[in-house]
Amino acid sequence: MEMKKLAVGESDFKKIITENFYYVDKSLFIKEIIDRGDTILLLPRPRRFGKTLNLSMLKYFYDCCPEDLPPRSDAPSLESKPVAPGNTYKSLFASLAINKAGPQYLEKMGRHPVIFLTFKNIKESDWETTYRKIKKLIRQEYARHRRLLDSKNLAPFELEYFQKIIDLAGEKEDYENSLEYLLIFLNRYYGNKAVILIDEYDAPIHAGFTGQYYDQVIDFMRNFLCAGLKDTGQYLEKSVITGILRIARESIFSGLNNPGVYTLLAEEFEDKFGFTEKEVETLLTDFNVLPMYDRVQQWYNGYKFGNTIIYNPWSIVNFLAGAAKELKPYWINTSDNKIVETLLSKGGKELKEELELLIRGESIEKTIEENIVMKEIDSDENSLWSFLLMGGYLKQTEKRTDASENTYYKLAIPNLEVKTIYKRIIQRYFSDKIENKKLEIMLKALLKGDIDIFEEIFSEYVTAAMSFFDLAGDPEKVYHAFVMGLLLWLAPDYQVKSNRESGYGRYDIMIIPRDVSKLGYVIEFKKVRKNETVESAVESALKQMNDLKYETELVERGIKNIKKLAIIFSGKEVTIKES
Repeated sequence: MEMKKLAVGESDFKKIITENFYYVDKSLFIKEIIDRGDTILLLPRPRRFGKTLNLSMLKYFYDCCPEDLPPRSDAPSLESKPVAPGNTYKSLFASLAINKAGPQYLEKMGRHPVIFLTFKNIKESDWETTYRKIKKLIRQEYARHRRLLDSKNLAPFELEYFQKIIDLAGEKEDYENSLEYLLIFLNRYYGNKAVILIDEYDAPIHAGFTGQYYDQVIDFMRNFLCAGLKDTGQYLEKSVITGILRIARESIFSGLNNPGVYTLLAEEFEDKFGFTEKEVETLLTDFNVLPMYDRVQQWYNGYKFGNTIIYNPWSIVNFLAGAAKELKPYWINTSDNKIVETLLSKGGKELKEELELLIRGESIEKTIEENIVMKEIDSDENSLWSFLLMGGYLKQTEKRTDASENTYYKLAIPNLEVKTIYKRIIQRYFSDKIENKKLEIMLKALLKGDIDIFEEIFSEYVTAAMSFFDLAGDPEKVYHAFVMGLLLWLAPDYQVKSNRESGYGRYDIMIIPRDVSKLGYVIEFKKVRKNETVESAVESALKQMNDLKYETELVERGIKNIKKLAIIFSGKEVTIKES
């Protein structure tokens, strides 16, 4: 059987089906949308998890006015009957699951005009450029429905308004009302309620948060969405809105009447975005790489939507599309991760310590707020953890409710791919403070056992970057997190473990080479206490490591070349001694 092509980066449903690309059938998403009693649905999911493709599928399913349909010779006037539904895209769904779901679903096919707007590419650094691009996006959708101009179905003042939108000549208020007016115009022309599909509604909001124009973009989006979706039920069949977050009610959705909101914590729609385990197994089988399943799982698995284990679809498709079938991070995009870098670099000592726990594979327990106030993310760490979860940078592993009915989630890094994002964030932060070349030299010196060079460059890092970690509180933990961040770059040739039992105690850090002939390390941190000298602190740390036999795990793994390092510090003054 001829292998189908993979549509890398393609999100147009019609093109994928008509050009015979490989398609993982998500058409029962349509059934679930129809079955839900909500007229307005908000479905937040991480970026690149198939939101645009799913909305494109909905567009072709509902749409009664294909772009290639010419104006009708019997186009209605204001007094005449509306145009009956036109051609449909029925053939696109012939082989998909929705085609067998039942007549109550198929009767919806091709019966409704559709408004489809995607904000995913509006990520500008200033409000003026953002507003200009939003106007062009709205103009593009009006132009797609410009047959209404030839129908004599609009009053003179409506024709003037319609033309102003297309000519980019309207006032801000005109564009804020544009969704509502187009909804009314389409309903009048076709005689059926319209469907509104809005993709990545919060992309410009995220950009506004980092670009310092948050209030302006929130103000516009609130007015735009509320005008089109509030009290317009007589014109509206369904509206489906996707994004990464649910921006809190008081910020943007305060005017809407009880929209159905289904985040990745909800069981509804849990298998409709991303790939399930079964779907990935089928994909790997079809592309003859099923023996790589376990490694693919380590790299791209780990998300949990509702009760379903989900893989990152963007990464799976990119992995399979490459001739080399290379396991590497495909999801990373510097601009998309900018907000995460900014937030983590602003965090305090406790956040840094929790980040260190996550990076070494452990979990933390937090309350999660599904309604996120963007302005509070950089000042409220609970909002930050909620943002990281909803954005796909963390996964929830367990859920518990206490006696006061407060709900807590255990959070962890989903997989190796996402772990590299945190590593790169740390690297980019340090690269602003000291040259990357010096980091490479420092780590090579450590691996060769040249502790003098390691100590010299490490001290420079401490002086340049330690303010990032905030030495207030427990400095031993601060140094611990700092060193763990630097040592992450030893992967995959070395395993770096932290706070584990070995011998008769718990070491601070252990560096375990995959090649047992190479040098392994045990590291102990110690602060110079009051009435203590650097020399006595060194002696105490080395004695502790020797007496408690921290090297036991390395010895049991067959590693014979072992160094024990005591990292002694007083403020930003660092001394490193070996045994």
